[in-house]
Amino acid sequence: MIELINLHKSFGTNHVLRGVNFTIREGESLAIIGRSGCGKSVLLKHIVGLLLPDEGEVKIEGLSLNSADNKQIYQLRRKFGFLFQGAALFDSMTVFENVSLPLVENNFGYSKTEIEKIVFEKLELVGLPKTEMLKPAELSGGMKKRVGLARALVTNPQYILYDEPTTGLDPVMSDAIDDLIKDLNEKIKVTSIIVTHDMFSVKNTAEKIAMMHEGKIYFTGSQQQLLTSDDPVIQKFIQRTGL
Repeated sequence: MIELINLHKSFGTNHVLRGVNFTIREGESLAIIGRSGCGKSVLLKHIVGLLLPDEGEVKIEGLSLNSADNKQIYQLRRKFGFLFQGAALFDSMTVFENVSLPLVENNFGYSKTEIEKIVFEKLELVGLPKTEMLKPAELSGGMKKRVGLARALVTNPQYILYDEPTTGLDPVMSDAIDDLIKDLNEKIKVTSIIVTHDMFSVKNTAEKIAMMHEGKIYFTGSQQQLLTSDDPVIQKFIQRTGL
């Protein structure tokens, strides 16, 4: 379980998070939505300790990241997979090297043969078999996202965080990524947190929705509850997204 308690975060004079309170339960498929610049990605980075709040705290399985030591944070991060918005692949590395990096750098203790087996399994899972020797420059945008997802999955995480997984993709590839996220939720039963402004992706992938507005969690509920809400702020957001 992930608990966000009264989170505040500012960058200079820009007060991005203004008292976020929210609980993410084990096994949930959650989409965090809101206008661009509302703090969705900033919130995601707080969950894995890439950013620390100015006020408030994040608790992962009861442990506060504010008071955790480096060893505890390191152990917690091993439970997370993170798909970055631009995939964040290393251009100088092959697909195999990119995907295997978390296993090598975090010293999981696997042999070379075991690492090869795991990497090939994850590439097969995301629909990219026999691509291990390619470089990122040889991949399409959708393929890069899939490689990034394979890397996020390679440690068999309990939580997967998706930062704008369909941004920059054409509609066909966006649908393919959405289907992949949904399949993974069903197959490996992880806790999925999807940050996006793509409401069509939300409809395809998320069971629960949290809407950010003015630096806080403004709404939580199901897709149906969101779409049938008579709240003027929610109605305006829905109209803007074309749903």
